Amino acid sequence: MSKIALFGATGTIGSRILDEALRRDHQVTAVTRDPAKLTQIDPNLTVVSGDVLDPRSVADSARGQDVVVSAVGGGDGPGHLAVIRPSAESLVAALRTLGEGAPRLVMVGGAGSLRKPDGTLVWDTEGLPEGLLQTMHAHGDALDFLRTVSDVRWTYLSPPATIEPGERTGAYRRSGDDLVVDADGNSRISAEDYAVALLDEIEQPKHIGARFTVGD
Repeated sequence: MSKIALFGATGTIGSRILDEALRRDHQVTAVTRDPAKLTQIDPNLTVVSGDVLDPRSVADSARGQDVVVSAVGGGDGPGHLAVIRPSAESLVAALRTLGEGAPRLVMVGGAGSLRKPDGTLVWDTEGLPEGLLQTMHAHGDALDFLRTVSDVRWTYLSPPATIEPGERTGAYRRSGDDLVVDADGNSRISAEDYAVALLDEIEQPKHIGARFTVGD
């Protein structure tokens, strides 16, 4: 059993991470600016008020935890640019104040900087809407920042090209910086199986100081 502080627990991916963590009997502290939005009740769930962009608030929530998970989003493209890298910087700054006993950081990432089978990056695909490109680059900027960090234990988990609510099968394939695709060239996973992969990484760490990705 791990103690997990989860930012972004009310989002599409964060809510699945919360459900998967509770399914495995981990103790979860969900940190949100508006605790009233999270009405779920579970003996292993504590809901507290906090701000991922405030390092002092993050440190208060992270103290005594084993892992901090960030599943925050920004809504639209500009929102992601305003939140994703700044939240990574805030999380790292907070964990640094906690010293050697600081929890690990696991960050929900983006797919834009993954390499496609033809060698180009996902965000180089022609015709992508500007808002989506902004979201992709926001996540890429956060990853670039994390790759400069050596004094905090971090892991960055990129989804495949398509992630959406669906079935929890418990099965997935993983890769490093290469997009996971099937025999037909599709790249996808359910939000439920993405959460399975993330919790597997929490329980059996294999990507400390690195990015990895998953897909069906």
